[in-house]
Amino acid sequence: MQMAFMRGISTDVIRLGKKYRLQNFGEIYEFEVVGFMQGDNFTFKDLTTLETYEYQKLIEFGKGKDFEIIEL
Repeated sequence: MQMAFMRGISTDVIRLGKKYRLQNFGEIYEFEVVGFMQGDNFTFKDLTTLETYEYQKLIEFGKGKDFEIIEL
């Protein structure tokens, strides 16, 4: 039986005010966490565009083979 291996950190250790890099389907986002919502959802500010996003909206189409979150 082959187990899936997730690189990087879990959303359980995401902290308010910290900066992270998320990679998914070849896209890379560097962001700062600005708020928490229900469950493992949170809002973040993109460090490049300064736009605010919801984590769940960003991954609503799934997690690619390259999915990874790391702390900056």
